[in-house]
Amino acid sequence: MGVSHSGSYSPTIGVVLKRRNEPLKKEKPKWKSEFPMTEGQLRSKRDEFWDTAPAFEGRKEIWDALRAAAIALESNDHELAQAIVDGASITLPHGSLSECYDELGNRYQLPAYCLAPPVNLISERCEEEVVEQPEPQVTHKKEFQLKVRLSTGRDLRLTASMANTIGQLKKLLQAQEDISVAHQRWFFSGKLLTDKTRLQDTKIQKDFVIQVIVSQPTVPK
Repeated sequence: MGVSHSGSYSPTIGVVLKRRNEPLKKEKPKWKSEFPMTEGQLRSKRDEFWDTAPAFEGRKEIWDALRAAAIALESNDHELAQAIVDGASITLPHGSLSECYDELGNRYQLPAYCLAPPVNLISERCEEEVVEQPEPQVTHKKEFQLKVRLSTGRDLRLTASMANTIGQLKKLLQAQEDISVAHQRWFFSGKLLTDKTRLQDTKIQKDFVIQVIVSQPTVPK
């Protein structure tokens, strides 16, 4: 199933019309690859799309949000996927990530292979050895202003260094905005960042934005 990147995004011309916005559906597209595909090949195909799509047109923060939402939806975390879409002000005319619009009216299209595996996927059951690597000597101590976008719609900056872990940054955000660490989930380039991840591990650059999904605490009745 071939999808050209040039058709992944198209700017509207003239006045931005009020579009219908449907809730994100839980159903995933069913599709069949021309040739049976392994899990590794599917990952490579997806990475290629996500790495190159923002380079053509569109806003990178929207592509990042769409990637995070697609991963959440495939992991059956429908609530998180909907929160990511809402937090980025993305409109879904048909309740699907295959066609969506940002708040400026720009159109984004995601191919089926980014939303679900093919029905003829070849499963790889190889045991990947997970070895805890000792932390290398950290030299990135220079501080900079990290751009953070909350799912509530607010943008803010945190004073951080590349040596900071996500766990440390969550505490900074809690101190600055009074958002409990337990209610924060940090995403960059569509990937959920663990507390032990250092900023330098994310390959983030100065003007990139990290998205923080803020879950609302349940209020006791």
